[in-house]
Amino acid sequence: MDRTQWLAYICQTKAIAVIRAPSHELGRKMACAVATGGLTCLEITWTTPQAAQLVTQLRSELPECQIGAGTLLSLDQLEEAYQAGAQFCFSPHTSVTLTQAAKARSLAFIPGALTPSEIVLAWQTGAASVKVFPITAMGGISYLRSLQGPLSHIPLIPTGGVRCQDAAAMLQAGAIAVGLSGALFPPAEIQQANWTAISRRAAQLVASLNMAQS
Repeated sequence: MDRTQWLAYICQTKAIAVIRAPSHELGRKMACAVATGGLTCLEITWTTPQAAQLVTQLRSELPECQIGAGTLLSLDQLEEAYQAGAQFCFSPHTSVTLTQAAKARSLAFIPGALTPSEIVLAWQTGAASVKVFPITAMGGISYLRSLQGPLSHIPLIPTGGVRCQDAAAMLQAGAIAVGLSGALFPPAEIQQANWTAISRRAAQLVASLNMAQS
């Protein structure tokens, strides 16, 4: 998936479920739960054990979803994700080297940035869009809105502490999509294996985002 394909897809999908799990099997169950709820863009962080194997497995088990890699920090990790079948890649920081390496593989790469200078630099390197991270540390929706004046031409995806109830407002403030992790996967529900509750929350999120853009 290249930049053009990514932008067309994510503007329609509007949300990324960020899966950061302590085990391969738990990551799989988390992915399946939100997919059941209708979230089709899933990011597997490279801090998850056997992340590459999980990407490959989910590509097979969830063909209706786009499966990507997150928290990529090195060329080795990028290559591992690419070989595993990742369809897009996120990083918490901006790296010209990683962005160009992903571009050479026709792989959408979304680097992390926070300040206006960092966001512009990330976009100029050839990023498919820019991850504004951590958005809540900078004021959340109000900070995103303040970026729109000078940077409205850059497609932004806020992540880092985004709550389900704030996701629609993030879109209305100018984001093309949002990334959610902890808000989708409350620790108590994970411990209780309450996948039904997680699927229901994902479905509610999808519905709220569709209404916000209708």
